[in-house]
Amino acid sequence: MAGIHIEALSQREIDAIRDASLVILRDTGVIVRHDEMLRLLGEAGARIDENCKIACLPERLVMECVELAGKRYVLHGRDGKRVARFGYGDLVLMSSPGQYAWIDWRTGQRRPATIQDTRDAIRLGDALDNITIVGAMAQPESVSEQCRDVVLTAELVKATDKPTRCWVRNGATARHILEIYRTLAGGEAALRTHPMVEAFLEPISPLQLPKDGLDIVREFVRAGQPVSIGPMAMTAGTAPGTLAGTLAQENAEILAGIVVTQLLGSGTPVTYGGIPHVMDPRTGICSFGSPEQGLMAAAMVQIARSYGFPVYINVGLTDAKLPDAQAGAEKAATLLMGVLAGADMFGHCGICGTDHAASLLWLAFDDELMSYVRRIARGFVVDDERLATDVVRSVGPAGNFLAEEHTVRHFREAIWTPSAVWTRQPYDLWRSDGAGSFAERLSRTVERVLETHEAKPLDEAMAREIDRIVESALGKAGELV
Repeated sequence: MAGIHIEALSQREIDAIRDASLVILRDTGVIVRHDEMLRLLGEAGARIDENCKIACLPERLVMECVELAGKRYVLHGRDGKRVARFGYGDLVLMSSPGQYAWIDWRTGQRRPATIQDTRDAIRLGDALDNITIVGAMAQPESVSEQCRDVVLTAELVKATDKPTRCWVRNGATARHILEIYRTLAGGEAALRTHPMVEAFLEPISPLQLPKDGLDIVREFVRAGQPVSIGPMAMTAGTAPGTLAGTLAQENAEILAGIVVTQLLGSGTPVTYGGIPHVMDPRTGICSFGSPEQGLMAAAMVQIARSYGFPVYINVGLTDAKLPDAQAGAEKAATLLMGVLAGADMFGHCGICGTDHAASLLWLAFDDELMSYVRRIARGFVVDDERLATDVVRSVGPAGNFLAEEHTVRHFREAIWTPSAVWTRQPYDLWRSDGAGSFAERLSRTVERVLETHEAKPLDEAMAREIDRIVESALGKAGELV
């Protein structure tokens, strides 16, 4: 089986983008809003402008850090059996770490997110087969923003044994979050040996490394956890008005983040988050579902692979506000491009529009779509057994293959069998079954899961210890700002 693979760039174009990124880092540099990191960069050979907080990075330093960085790692769920593997060829799907607004799956109305939304999202994420990492999905406004990430981490690890993720606010809350994961892992050494969570550093385009993000990375690297680096450079907005220029800037921003992680902890594993977007020229806002999204994602996979990194890309997203034809076209086209390009992680799942809200309906949609795309990516085998010439001769002209042992042996491998969300019924049977839409059938899936699914419970003693960590963070909320 040859496999199906797509490329957006030639080797010459990859080299040109890499070279342009090195020129940007050497001659323009990046703003580093963190005194300790500026000092480390200066000691490593970067040219520092203290007044502007700009670090210009020599090629030697950048490429040495690229070589030092870890290129493979595994994130473990709390029972150790459910894992997310990066750099192994797996397809990793993650539900959103959190959105402020929420689309109620029953009414379709947008409203502020609640803690119950988070709990429902964790339950659904735990149940869906294609969701590898369960995100908090919601940012409940009833929970203080100063320690919301600590509260949500506790909710996550108590309600699913898959790997988990929420947005981390700053270095202070990161310490509480890491304490929760140390408790789950069985101590500091165990967490280093079996990482459970990764930091996410989002360079701010163009060419800035933010203080809070660097504080978070420092805490996670000290704890031996991997780092994902993903700027959202926006063509014609926060990046040049060409896709090539956007890719060169985005790559430079990621490389700057890699340098910092390796100066903090040599060998720290990194996922290359190539997640650029375009600015829609009519509205001035970021587009999640453009054709350029798929093109740049495929290109970013190639660039990341040229350095040897596992890759995270933003595909399977849409600008649509309803799970309609536009949503299906945009999500399917970009996700398929990303999967066939060879990325490791895709997401975030469960988002309505361009970060307009989160929704359980959209999360179920993304799970179903990945099931479909996985089947395409798997391809099919051509060999003597599957060519089946003996079977064709045995059945002969005008026969049928339904009862053949060969058919029974192979049809499950050959033919993807969709869930009940997809319709393949005859028209009249579809009408008599209510003539429902894809979205309506998704709603029934969500309702069934919320009514019936129970996650593996966390040990009571461990749950009490996690509650103690959360209470400590709540008590120190004023210090976490």
